[in-house]
Amino acid sequence: MPFFYAFFFIFVIQKNQNTMNLYTFLQQFHSGWAYLALLLLVVAVVNAIIGFTSKKEFTAKDRKIALFGLIGAHIQLLVGLILYFVSPLGLAGFSMKVTEARFISLEHPVLNIIALSLITIGWSKHKKAATSELKFKSFAIFYTLGLVLILARIPWHLWF
Repeated sequence: MPFFYAFFFIFVIQKNQNTMNLYTFLQQFHSGWAYLALLLLVVAVVNAIIGFTSKKEFTAKDRKIALFGLIGAHIQLLVGLILYFVSPLGLAGFSMKVTEARFISLEHPVLNIIALSLITIGWSKHKKAATSELKFKSFAIFYTLGLVLILARIPWHLWF
């Protein structure tokens, strides 16, 4: 809840100064947070693969690494969904005939929702796993699948 208040406060200040509107703020936040979310997911995937292949014991540190990846990705999804409904390129710009519009309004959000579902399934499955090997395996499989889907639908032409 404190995140919401901080977000609201920043929006009200920016709105009053007439320098930035909600759409611009969300777009910049979504673009900037993507770097952190991807970094957290890559670290979680690498940690899971190393843990699985080296047969090490699953510790609280490993759980926290995976949790930070999960939280970072979910914040990115939440901001992306809000952006989708306030953006002229999101729901309002839906068009199957124009490639760029289809990518932004359909392919990018749907595939990223599927990717976050896979990541969330990996988190849920690790809680039911009895051994360290199964916990790392759950993270390695589902977080990697989610990361690959996210990387497949990032609008790279807007990043570089």
